[in-house]
Amino acid sequence: MTIPTYKKPIRCLLLVLGMLGGLSATAQRTVAQKPATSPERTASATNSYSTDKQVLTKGQQLFQSNCSACHNFLQKGIGPNLSEVTSEVSPDWIRKFIRNAPDVIKRGDARAVRLFDEYKQAMPAFTTLSDGDVQAIMSYIRVNQKQKASAAADARLGAALLDPIPARIASSGLRLSLEEVITAPATAEKAPVARINKMLVLPGSPDRLFLEDLRGTLYEIVNDKLRVYMEMAKERPDFIHTPGHATGFGSYAFHPDFYKNGLFYTTHTEKANTAPADFAYPDSIKVALQWVLTEWKITDPTSATFAGSGRELMRVNMVSPIHGVQEITFNPLAKPGGQDYGLLYIGVGDGGATENGYPFICNTKGRIWSSVLRIDPQGRNSKNGRYGIPASNPYAEDNDPATLGEVFCRGFRNPNRITWTPDGKMLISDIGHANAEELNLGMAGADYGWPEREGLFLMNYRGKMDKVYALPEHDASLQYVYPVALYDHDEGNAFSGGFVYTGSEIPLLKGKYIFGDIVNGRVFYVDSDQLQLGKQAPIEELQIAVGDSLTTFRTLTGAQKADLRFGVGLNNVFYLYTKSDGKIYRVRNCQRQ
Repeated sequence: MTIPTYKKPIRCLLLVLGMLGGLSATAQRTVAQKPATSPERTASATNSYSTDKQVLTKGQQLFQSNCSACHNFLQKGIGPNLSEVTSEVSPDWIRKFIRNAPDVIKRGDARAVRLFDEYKQAMPAFTTLSDGDVQAIMSYIRVNQKQKASAAADARLGAALLDPIPARIASSGLRLSLEEVITAPATAEKAPVARINKMLVLPGSPDRLFLEDLRGTLYEIVNDKLRVYMEMAKERPDFIHTPGHATGFGSYAFHPDFYKNGLFYTTHTEKANTAPADFAYPDSIKVALQWVLTEWKITDPTSATFAGSGRELMRVNMVSPIHGVQEITFNPLAKPGGQDYGLLYIGVGDGGATENGYPFICNTKGRIWSSVLRIDPQGRNSKNGRYGIPASNPYAEDNDPATLGEVFCRGFRNPNRITWTPDGKMLISDIGHANAEELNLGMAGADYGWPEREGLFLMNYRGKMDKVYALPEHDASLQYVYPVALYDHDEGNAFSGGFVYTGSEIPLLKGKYIFGDIVNGRVFYVDSDQLQLGKQAPIEELQIAVGDSLTTFRTLTGAQKADLRFGVGLNNVFYLYTKSDGKIYRVRNCQRQ
């Protein structure tokens, strides 16, 4: 049959259909104020779910293209695990929720409210979906239903930690004063309006400042205005930026000798099977999309707009759209002639392999996933002959076929930001699963534990991954390297990597690594001189103000998911910006409250 093309995205269509635990205090108050609807199963189920092969194929296409970034049928992820939803609620409830989730939440439905309270966001109303679309999605979910998992497998691990980090993040007593300087051009009608992501200074005479939108545009910031430098879709027709959650124009880096050699590097996503992958897994496992690393030769490095040709360095298959190749960078402290000079670091996530039931893909030194790689783009001794593997890499010359020479360190779920402190420490932020968000010191050959560990805790990736446990007595013998700063999901949901402030204009921020939480938009810091292996640097919160008014990024954006990012501009000016509305703020000063 011919599968129809669906032009309206249904991203996160089923964000809050799964079942979680009891109501929080906030949810209880909401439900008490409004009458709750009943989601019990009804006899209408027989007529609501189809077993027709064509309907199921249509439902699978809709689900994989638009929903799998948030959901699967094995684990809780960005959105709930959907493996039991059709046996726990009625088809009518699911149908109404797909049609207009905000209305169901507003009416005080108990299930909807508690899930909104957990995930802090809800999908928009999809009133334009046809009845056939909705039935196809529901039917595909129905055929993937599973029995409730037994708790026996988890029992041997001891009691789950209900609150992994009981201590709360303290207020620092410091207030950042922000001024809005730019609003990025909207690249979508709904949030995130502008998926502005990585800010980067290109050193030169003069220095230049760049910012990319994951939907495919690289801007140069000139006099507080955004000027288009490059558009990925024009250079790579197979480029895709859907379904979101970091897919698209992932990252970019200028070679340290850019003004001499004109070399520039990018990562981006393309559809599954666009071309043979350099890094693949058994063909019995689906490929959701491919990440591509490209080297570009710029015709005129001083030009205000991009012109040049590109060559592909590597192509990587991913099990799902999440946790891709979201960071590439050169060590800015490396000097010409030094061991690290001109070597490209590449953060590769697990691609959702663990929570989709394929942990063996990322739980090894012999595969690329869940690793930070280090390559020499000018070398040619890789398997595909397009880049080099530095001899100084930990597994490059160990003569062990079970290790991968490109790997610098491994054991990350989503190593989405890499930076360096002024005194030379490499920092790798890793977005966690359901309990912990972490900052790590990058060490050659180190194993940071994923998927055996999340933060400082044991995780049973073969069972329910939303639980963590105390470390076993023999943990030291396993030689995992643990985070140097950590917070749990009482404080936020996704680590937004930042930078150490090195400017001289704001003395109170000097030497502080400033970062935050992507979802709730809280802003934190740790003192960089306290980042030491074997210790946990205390995290403190910074208040923010625009003008004379204290505020939050949820208030500023009007969104539950602020989508907060951090950047350093010209003259070490510090920026904070939000993808939900595309607004960019400059830090003017910092004062004690």
